[in-house]
Amino acid sequence: MIAGVGPDTPLQLSFASVRHGERAVGAGVLVAERLVLTCAHVVNSALGRGRFGQDTPAPGDLVTLRLPHVAPARDLSARVVREMWVPPRAGAAGREPVEPGRLPYHGDLAVLELTDAPPEGAEPAPFLQHNHAGEVIALWASGNPLPTVRAVPRVSAPPWIALDVLGGAQVTEGFSGGPLWDRERQAVVGLVAAVHRAPETAAPGDRPTTMYAISVPAIEAELPALPPSAVPTARRGVQQLLTALERVLKGREAVLACEERLAARLGRPSAGPAADLDRLVGLAASVRRGLPELLDLVRDHEPYGAREDWERLRRAARTVRPGEYLTTRQRRDLAGLLAHCSRTDPRTLLERVLPHAPELPAVTGLADAMDALEGFGSAAGAPVPPLLQGVVRIAVEERAAGPYPAEDLDAWAERVAARSGVDEAAVSQFRADVEAAAAPAPAGPAATGSRAHAPVAPRVQVELLPTATGRRFTYQIWTFADGQPHRLALVHDAEAGSEQVVDDIRRVLRTEVREDPETALVEYFLPSAWLGLDVDSWESPDSDEDGPFAPGITRRVVVRTTERSRESYAGWKQRTAALPHAKHLVLDHRHTDRKVARAQLEVHRDAGTVIVCCAPHHHGTLLRQCVQAGVHTVLWHRAEHGERIAQDLLALVDGTDHAEVPEAVRLERAKAMAEPESAGHHGRRLSLLYDAPDHRPPQLAPDAWVLTQP
Repeated sequence: MIAGVGPDTPLQLSFASVRHGERAVGAGVLVAERLVLTCAHVVNSALGRGRFGQDTPAPGDLVTLRLPHVAPARDLSARVVREMWVPPRAGAAGREPVEPGRLPYHGDLAVLELTDAPPEGAEPAPFLQHNHAGEVIALWASGNPLPTVRAVPRVSAPPWIALDVLGGAQVTEGFSGGPLWDRERQAVVGLVAAVHRAPETAAPGDRPTTMYAISVPAIEAELPALPPSAVPTARRGVQQLLTALERVLKGREAVLACEERLAARLGRPSAGPAADLDRLVGLAASVRRGLPELLDLVRDHEPYGAREDWERLRRAARTVRPGEYLTTRQRRDLAGLLAHCSRTDPRTLLERVLPHAPELPAVTGLADAMDALEGFGSAAGAPVPPLLQGVVRIAVEERAAGPYPAEDLDAWAERVAARSGVDEAAVSQFRADVEAAAAPAPAGPAATGSRAHAPVAPRVQVELLPTATGRRFTYQIWTFADGQPHRLALVHDAEAGSEQVVDDIRRVLRTEVREDPETALVEYFLPSAWLGLDVDSWESPDSDEDGPFAPGITRRVVVRTTERSRESYAGWKQRTAALPHAKHLVLDHRHTDRKVARAQLEVHRDAGTVIVCCAPHHHGTLLRQCVQAGVHTVLWHRAEHGERIAQDLLALVDGTDHAEVPEAVRLERAKAMAEPESAGHHGRRLSLLYDAPDHRPPQLAPDAWVLTQP
């Protein structure tokens, strides 16, 4: 039975069910006539092996598949393609095995080759890179549409995409290996890999389940031998491309030669003598990165064509496929070089290359940033496209660490520029401009007194998902060091108490963070309803000679909110600009009405620090108003209120630089602990909401958090 024509027909014609006996254990997707892409751990399950086994299956190990929407009752056999077996591994390099329960990990891809031709009607799936905020679906292993999951990509965290599950079925093991399907664009945008589930007892309105998928760029990087995937049929710009090609490819022989070579590059059959311009364009437009490959071949065939004809051809190709600039080999070579770069911050890179972009893409790694820049065309009057600008900037910054990979990045940029018609002199001039801007200013009277850049303290960031009682949690722990991207250090899916949370923080501090010369800042990310959690008083068990670990007095412990939104962005920016001369504001019992509180915050747009001093049951209301108004810093006592405590807290922050507030609060907590006889010391039960403008959220944070970066 072949699936009928419908909105998801390409998905149905390519969807594969991977089986172990009579049971579906995972899914896959047809990527070529006889090739099925899935996760390596799904293959391990189908063969009855351990989930994270790394040994390549033997040639005699057959995996059973079905194409449930094409031939639901027919079992197919397939073998693992040895050169396309990429088992799960802990790191980006090496073969260190994955520790069960630890996310994210790398690899986990496998390609199966059918022993016989697929059933009639089966077709390879089209692939595209994912879009943020575009809804996607995933089918369960059986292919039945009822247990379908709906999700929205939140952000890229190479090699994975993090998605918020919006509804549908509960995400279970059977979704692994299956295609992530973008209904609007009719293309596969990733492969389902894992899930971080919120606790079953989570309160209403808490963060949804997070599903993880392997991104298309990660699949291409891990499987260089995989034939280029199909893409949805292109319409816009095709006629422009045909017209431009007619000007460049002179005569039928040139068209036949280009079509034959392009088919060989893309792993597709050639039309032979039947080839013409329409078939050539159709072939290039139907395969991922097919158009850059076509332009590369045309450049070889007609190297001395008129410049205006070449520019017209390049513009037409960008119209058909705006996000594709590089050939598969060029993209692969660049990704290999970027893996050796350690000095360049991807977010800062985008800010410099795209200074006038209204909103920057949320990226984490350099490869992710390059994928984003590839989708931007050159601005008027800019001879060097954004992608090449980014590579040149990376090379300049990385040169401080040595000649490699900086010199190879320069060579790569020059080669790609030459192949894509960018003037070599323009690239050289741009490099010289970047180097001049990066050169240190000469020492002089004005520079002598200037302060050197102080290193940013390392951060440990804990994303807590509380249960309804607020006493048990699931959580993720991230680390951040100056000049380095965020790194997911630990995921704890099982519900745990506060002692376990602190114990894991201690472990991360010992193994993942270098606290030299400054100790780490510990940030707890919480929904607004849970900002009152006493995280600063949490301790680990008193289980060793060092005694209990109390980060509230040995580290600067702050809470941050997960609910800043676009609506609060304007207020955030205004208060950021006002920080050098910011004032303090007290919200007390007179301001417990939401309208009154918001009016006070609107009147005092220059308030950098707000003291909340009212009955505890009003704290939630006032804290939410502060967040919505874009306030950076809120200080409050969880139990006491009144004029005396308000004056004490004002005195604590008065005259203190905004960046030093967390340290001032830490010392106050330590003083209270050092005076056990003083039960009324205001340092006890002191909470600090501190979303300073230099803070960066974890890389899997939603877009609203990314917007809080000034």
